[in-house]
Amino acid sequence: MAEVQSGLEIQEILDQLGIEKNNLGASTGSVWLDTKGEKIDSYSPVDGQLIASVTAASAADYEALILKSQEAFKTWRQMPAPKRGEIIRQFGDKLRDYKEPLGKLVSYEMGKSLQEGYGEVQEMIDICDFAVGLSRQLYGSTMHSERPVHRMYDQYHPLGIVGIISAFNFPVAVWSWNAALAWICGDVCIWKPSEKTPITAVACQKLIEEVFSDNDVPEGVSCLVIGGAEIGKLMAADKRVPLISATGSTPMGKNVGQVVGARLGRSLLELGGNNAIIITPTADLKVVVPGAVFGAVGTAGQRCTSTRRLIIHADVYDTVKNAIVKAYGQLKIGDPLDSNMHVGPLIDKAAVAMYEDALKQAVAQGAKLIVEGGVLSGEGYESGCYVKPAIVEAENEFAIVQHETFAPILYLMKYTGDVENAIAIQNGVPQGLSSSIMTNNLKEAELFLSAQGSDCGIANVNIGTSGAEIGGAFGGEKETGGGRESGSDAWKVYMRRQTNTINYGDSLPLAQGIKFDL
Repeated sequence: MAEVQSGLEIQEILDQLGIEKNNLGASTGSVWLDTKGEKIDSYSPVDGQLIASVTAASAADYEALILKSQEAFKTWRQMPAPKRGEIIRQFGDKLRDYKEPLGKLVSYEMGKSLQEGYGEVQEMIDICDFAVGLSRQLYGSTMHSERPVHRMYDQYHPLGIVGIISAFNFPVAVWSWNAALAWICGDVCIWKPSEKTPITAVACQKLIEEVFSDNDVPEGVSCLVIGGAEIGKLMAADKRVPLISATGSTPMGKNVGQVVGARLGRSLLELGGNNAIIITPTADLKVVVPGAVFGAVGTAGQRCTSTRRLIIHADVYDTVKNAIVKAYGQLKIGDPLDSNMHVGPLIDKAAVAMYEDALKQAVAQGAKLIVEGGVLSGEGYESGCYVKPAIVEAENEFAIVQHETFAPILYLMKYTGDVENAIAIQNGVPQGLSSSIMTNNLKEAELFLSAQGSDCGIANVNIGTSGAEIGGAFGGEKETGGGRESGSDAWKVYMRRQTNTINYGDSLPLAQGIKFDL
């Protein structure tokens, strides 16, 4: 096991980030409430050791945070956006200073590789940089009025309180995607992290508190509330929270969407993915193999953009299958904090059980195991959360293939004829997050990106399905929820649009030439 897992070094990391062994579960951004809810123990899936504990928030604690947030919004929204941008710039610098300990904590609490842990913190830094520039670019539009001596334009105003419900697989990055943009837009935020990764959330809250304190930011601009599903239900039903951004499973998102929709609130949903790579006869194996293998086994298959399906042309099926199987034979599974390892653990034993059940279902439905999976045990695998990445030959119509399993299971399937047949298979699942085609045929690539091509929110050519850059909007269609986060014009979801018309004349002409003489 890597040295970083020693009790001494983990304690040093917690000390650097201001984490105690027993932490409170609610913060207004400057004051930690004396929460008295259930105790949440965070165990590392790396070695099964207790990292620290959090006392969860109650409904009363949530109400206190809402009231603080409402008051803070009145002040925060009046601060010029570039001034808010300067504060977010400082948060980005703070993250640079703490990238190493926070990245290690992300890896240790979630189970992803150390480089991915560092990469997640880098995503936080990148979104802060993006938000700083955005603070001077919250543009509206001007329009010509049909009436003389009139001017029309639209502008954007902050919504108010943004509720952020994040998932365990990206315990800090997705929060920052939402919070950095919401803050720039003049909103205030209440964050409910996954109860599976509460300690990284406490660390982030402490870091933003330092920055906000240095800049006299009002209490309530950044609130943290740690708890179970009941807290999420309170947020979704609360009319005082105009926007709920929720990341997680499709069933969870459907529940959130129904509750928020019933009160005519807004939802930004980032839900399940069932992502495929189409591999055509002209595809370059030097691109195919690393893209497919990392997409399938990176973060132990626990990314919403993980590659679940390979749709391979019959002419190259055996060649591609053999190359992928050979690559799987070289994978090293173990401590994700050891840079020599390719695959770390699943988040917990419930995820392991889900993985085992999915493989049983696949075989029962007629699939063939090409690379058998299984749970690893023995020295180095004491947590019981390490599994072998599996490869399964299957049909797209199998019920288990239609379902997203958050684990390293890769389904191989064959197509014949033109690329349109592969696209039909790719689109033939309920989810629509990420997609990719491997081809050196320009016509195939352009067709894949056209209106009759991929129906996903993300469509790539000659790169895998996994991962995203800050500059582009992130999200998907169908049962993925339709939300967009991060770059491009995703900022608009955190604001309300207002159309303005100004009459600078001495009379009142009506639109459409209507006459109304008095």
